[in-house]
Amino acid sequence: MAVEGAEPAVRTVTPSYRRLAQRFVSPITQTRGVARWILFAGLFITGVFVVAAIFAPWVAHYGFAQKRADGVSFPKRSAPSGEHPFGTNDQFYDVLSRVVWGSRTALLVVLLSLVASIIVGVLLGLLSGYLGGLLDRVLVLLMDALFSFPSLLLAIVFAFLLSERLGGGILAAALSLTVIYIPQYFRVVRNTTVTAREATYVEAARSIGAGRWTIMRRYLLPNVVHSVPVVGTLNAADAIGTLAALGFLGLGIQPQDAAEWGYDLKRALTDISSGIWWTAVFPGLAIVLLVTGLTLVGEGLNETINPTLRRRRLLPVTLPPRTQDERS
Repeated sequence: MAVEGAEPAVRTVTPSYRRLAQRFVSPITQTRGVARWILFAGLFITGVFVVAAIFAPWVAHYGFAQKRADGVSFPKRSAPSGEHPFGTNDQFYDVLSRVVWGSRTALLVVLLSLVASIIVGVLLGLLSGYLGGLLDRVLVLLMDALFSFPSLLLAIVFAFLLSERLGGGILAAALSLTVIYIPQYFRVVRNTTVTAREATYVEAARSIGAGRWTIMRRYLLPNVVHSVPVVGTLNAADAIGTLAALGFLGLGIQPQDAAEWGYDLKRALTDISSGIWWTAVFPGLAIVLLVTGLTLVGEGLNETINPTLRRRRLLPVTLPPRTQDERS
């Protein structure tokens, strides 16, 4: 009877994935104050770039590598006009189209790199934190070694190595960024798992005969990933800047593969001394706005999800009218 009664207790204590989603969404709807407006402002700014990335063929006037339309070549370094609202650059490209297509490139690279780093980092963090032993020591040593390198330097090294095998495309850029962020997710999940593996509900799961993979997948994973969305949004903002830096150094995505803001800034350096401002201002402004939007989303989520920082909306309290006996 004791064994049969232990399983419902574990199910009651351990949240399901649906409850985990509700626990994540509920604080956002209940939060008030500055944190709420920071989150909404970040979501709005990021949403604009997401819409531009999804509907780039309809938003952009031309392709990212298009130099002519209707058999007529675009003018070189043309100032903003009705035909080219953001002007053209030294390669005869339309700057507005490059900015719009660049948003698709940036978000696609960031999405691929974050998904890969979250999967690898969370999996390794669970294994290291729960199993411990030699595996834990080796993984901690490896992740600390990667974490000790400056992120941009590490990205440059891997971008150089991967460019020879995969070329200068989106996949190579995404893998270069993936290596940077795996240690962060590993640290967060591993430290939380070390504490959670001694919790009562984990001991109850062991007592009813649950295996290691069942405990990690069903009981530990929903309880150790609550910080991953916050870390992910902050890493996304950092990834935009790192991707732009790789493109500026010539180690990012090549111009014939996709539009990239960092590469456009590099090409615009020679235009600044000539008073041609539009080739650098608009790609640079896109980087600043997207990084700002993602940073606001991360800070808003941190203050919203974190119970020590969250300010809930207080519900009005209505007291029943006092009776005659209570008044006397």
